Amino acid sequence: MGLSCLPANTQSSLCAPWKDNACCTAETSKGAHQDQSYLYNFDWNHCGVMPDKCKQHFIQDTCLYECSPNLGPWIDQVDNSWRRERILNVPLCKEDCELWWEACKDAVTCRENWHKGWNWTTGTNRCPRGSTCQLFKYVFPRPADLCEKIWSKSYKYTTEHRGGGRCIQMWFDPANRNPNVAVAKYYAQNGRDASPAPRAVLLLLPAALLSLL
Repeated sequence: MGLSCLPANTQSSLCAPWKDNACCTAETSKGAHQDQSYLYNFDWNHCGVMPDKCKQHFIQDTCLYECSPNLGPWIDQVDNSWRRERILNVPLCKEDCELWWEACKDAVTCRENWHKGWNWTTGTNRCPRGSTCQLFKYVFPRPADLCEKIWSKSYKYTTEHRGGGRCIQMWFDPANRNPNVAVAKYYAQNGRDASPAPRAVLLLLPAALLSLL
């Protein structure tokens, strides 16, 4: 059993899916919900107030990164001043990526890659001199652009669907079983760059072989 992600009075938190088995604390969960969190000193509202429907997806993103125990296959070791490891090319479900883009397309930002290029002289992220605030739908014309570029390829856009066992869900109903457990197991056994077998091929395989997949 992992650390409890949530205090008893915050079951509505967007980190709730990981409350029973998490890699984060209740304090981390609280920080994930703040506009300018102590977790990274990062301000979502760097180009004006981010719409709540968009912010919800960034909170879910933070909860997944900080709390999920199922990202092991995609953790890379790095050596820089602010972190020692990162996730790379986590296969995000098609629905999660497209819902994220749809909710944020009319939000505004000045950066395509949020991992670098900011002005940090005030202690928090500010748009660099000469940059222009633009709608997300112009900075990220397609859902894949948002999911893959905003955090330096932390996520990979896929055409895999929720429930198929081959993609990570950014969020799921905490009343249900965590679908990412089986996904992490599959990629841990087959390699994180494993390509799911086409469904047409799976239909042709004998039941005995399918049981080995």
